[in-house]
Amino acid sequence: MQTGASDFEISFFERLAKENPDFADALIPLAESYTKKGFYDKGLQIDRRLARLRKNDPIVHYNLACSFALVRKKDEAITALRRAIRLGYSDFEHLKRDPDLKILRDDSRFVSLLAKKSIQV
Repeated sequence: MQTGASDFEISFFERLAKENPDFADALIPLAESYTKKGFYDKGLQIDRRLARLRKNDPIVHYNLACSFALVRKKDEAITALRRAIRLGYSDFEHLKRDPDLKILRDDSRFVSLLAKKSIQV
């Protein structure tokens, strides 16, 4: 389990999100805090909500891909990652070494996605 987020942070952002369910500036750090504490399912729930709120945000969809990968949902992770890239996500060096995406590294779709991007970049 990862550490780094405090119970206070989680409680604070949960209150903000409860008062303002569509307040992305509270949801983003809440999802991150859940993930840091190892609450991957809760992080995924928030990232799904963010993806509905910010349909065209490549970082939101990248984070959604990470959340899917952390709960071992490879197909959904690949789909979200493709969308993030289509929307403009371009930090492929980070993508290659992101520990959240470890489960995807040997997946042929992930390898193919990186190969296509390295040719275009």
